[in-house]
Amino acid sequence: MIVRSFLFALVSLVVFLALGGTRSALGEQTSSPLNVATYNLRLDLESDGANAWPQRKAMVLSLIRYHEFDIFGTQEGLPHQIRDLEELSEFARAGVGRDDGQAAGEHAAIFFRKARFLELARGDFWLSETPNKPSKGWDARCCNRLASWVRLQDRVTGRILLVVSVHFDHEGVVAQRESAKLLLRWIAERRRSDTVICLGDFNSTPETEQIKAMRSVLRDAREITRLPPYGPRDTFNDFKFGAAPTPLIDYIFVDNNVRVLKYATLTDSNGVRYPSDHFPVVARVEIDAKRSVGLAK
Repeated sequence: MIVRSFLFALVSLVVFLALGGTRSALGEQTSSPLNVATYNLRLDLESDGANAWPQRKAMVLSLIRYHEFDIFGTQEGLPHQIRDLEELSEFARAGVGRDDGQAAGEHAAIFFRKARFLELARGDFWLSETPNKPSKGWDARCCNRLASWVRLQDRVTGRILLVVSVHFDHEGVVAQRESAKLLLRWIAERRRSDTVICLGDFNSTPETEQIKAMRSVLRDAREITRLPPYGPRDTFNDFKFGAAPTPLIDYIFVDNNVRVLKYATLTDSNGVRYPSDHFPVVARVEIDAKRSVGLAK
C-alpha cells in the first residue's frame, strides 16, 4: 500500500507539472512579468538632417525587439512612422491621429504583443474641454493633444489591463494641469477592476502640479522599482550625444497592484546617434494577484 500510494503521488505530481503549461495557456497562471515602455519617437522632420526618421527607423525597431517590449506607448509618431512600426508584425496597434480622429497627424499609439494579449476594447480622447472630438485644450496654442487607450486581457494570467498612452501639451500650463485632471477622471470612471498602466510624455517635471496629481492616484514606476533605477533620471536628450539629458518628462504610472521589478531609462545609441530625442523608459512589471486591485492611496 505504501508503494502504491507513493507511485500515485508521484504520478499526480508529474501530471500537475505537465499541466502547468496548459494552465498558463488558459490564463490561470497567477503572475508573469512583462515589459512596458513609453517612447516619444520624435516626429519625422527633414530639417533634423542626420537625425531625421529615415536614418533612425531601423534603430528604433531594433531597440524595441532587443529589449523585448511587450506593451509600449508612443508619442509624436506621424502616420508613416506608425506604419513603419507596424513592420514589427508580432505587435498589434491601437490609436488614431490627433488631427482628425483617424489617421492624420501625430499619434499616441499603443503597441502590444498579439501572442500575449487579447484586445477587448480601444478608444481615444482629446485633452481639452471637448474630449470627444479633435480639439485644442485650454491655453494650448500649438496643436491638438490626445490620449489613446486599449483594454487588454493577458492570455497568460487572465488579468485585464487598461493601458493609456498620452502626450501633454508642451506650452500651456493650464492645459498641462487640466489634462492630468481629465485623465485621472477618465481613468476613475472607466477602469472597473482593471489594472491601470499609464504611459506617456507628460511634458512636465516632477515638481509640477500635474505630476503631483498623477502620483497622488497612481504610482510612478521609477519611485517603486525593486532594483535601483538604471540609466539617467532625465529623459530628453535633444539628440545631443554625450551631453547630460534634461529634463525628466516621460513617465510610467501604474496601479497599486503592480510590482515594478526593475526600471530603466535606455540610452542605446548607434555610434554617436540616438534613435530619438527622447530616451525610451521601460519597466519590468508583475501584477500581484495577492494584493488588492485598486488605485494607490
